[in-house]
Amino acid sequence: MKIKLTDGVYWVGIVDWALKHFHGFELSTHRGSTYNAYVIRDRKTALVDTVWAPFADEFVENVREVIDPTKIDYVIANHAEPDHSGGLPAIMQHCPNATVVVSKKGAESIPGHYHQQWNFKTVGTGDTISLGQHTLTFFAAPMLHWPDSMFTYLAPDAILLPNDAFGQHYATAFRFNDQVNQQELFDEALKYYANILTPYSKQVIAKIDELLAMGLPVGMIAPSHGVIWRDQPLQIVHKYRPWAEQKPLPRAVILYDTMWEATRKMAEAVGEGLCNEGVDFKLFHMAVADRNDVITEIFQSKAILIGSPTLNNGLLPTISPILEDCRGLRFQNKIGAAFGSYGWNGGSVKMIEKHMQDCGVPLVAEGVAAKWQPDANALSRCRELGRTVAHAIQHS
Repeated sequence: MKIKLTDGVYWVGIVDWALKHFHGFELSTHRGSTYNAYVIRDRKTALVDTVWAPFADEFVENVREVIDPTKIDYVIANHAEPDHSGGLPAIMQHCPNATVVVSKKGAESIPGHYHQQWNFKTVGTGDTISLGQHTLTFFAAPMLHWPDSMFTYLAPDAILLPNDAFGQHYATAFRFNDQVNQQELFDEALKYYANILTPYSKQVIAKIDELLAMGLPVGMIAPSHGVIWRDQPLQIVHKYRPWAEQKPLPRAVILYDTMWEATRKMAEAVGEGLCNEGVDFKLFHMAVADRNDVITEIFQSKAILIGSPTLNNGLLPTISPILEDCRGLRFQNKIGAAFGSYGWNGGSVKMIEKHMQDCGVPLVAEGVAAKWQPDANALSRCRELGRTVAHAIQHS
């Protein structure tokens, strides 16, 4: 199926309603996703990005609705990750003499994925390709979110095609932002940013400033996942700026797992302490919580409180992944605290505290450890921990 964006410009991507996990099981996609690709017809024809390989045949048929694939002159590969470039081998079988346009790093990553002797053209920021009445201009966008990432800008249509920036994992019946549920759209846009782009927030700010300083008209933003922004397209850019600055809300997230309910009782007591001081919080049992939804909540919140019993001189295995996520995502402007229970041997609280310090999350209170089931004194200390964190949030 094709969808017209402007005269001569068409969406030819795929809607993947069934996708529930992305990057293997790294990222949950409760609402599916799309793999967006775009055909530009002029005296010469360009295809911008492709789709994930399992949908390659369907993708070629979508292209065929717009133009005979043998007539494609340029294939723009904005990013080598296979959800965007996986359809390259299939489409290049139809247009083997087409020029594959890549960034300087893409000249390494695309051949590294496909080992094909295609006709490559390397471009950098400011380079252009004329198709006739349409002109493509390229902008390097390293670490948004791979070193090879670049943006493509189409004039005179004023369409920005930024690949993984400004997207969402969001399958919908319609292709444009003004046609879909706005709460769902921005929920998915935020989750996408928090789980994928957070570590590159400095680069996001720099790229936004660079693009806005150029004064290019932007009538549409057409990312490689999710819906296309045609109604007030810069609204997502203006959302990205405060997200990239990582200014959290004055609230907390409490994460825990438990074996025999001791750590659960402690987590709830910590929450009582926060609530008593008027600080909002969300509490997640990591054995049943979706890790990526939790990451989105951490991204928005000032404080992270993590609890685990001690198991085999370590942490419960559901807690370790979220700690690794915090390390890899490099959250900024957070504060933290730890709590946990133990039986014969302790240590979980100190391990959590060390990991928080390694992540650059300052501890605002000494952690609370309770032996066996927490007694009244231990629960009182948990409530006090919550109150201390609440005061730190309020005075930050």
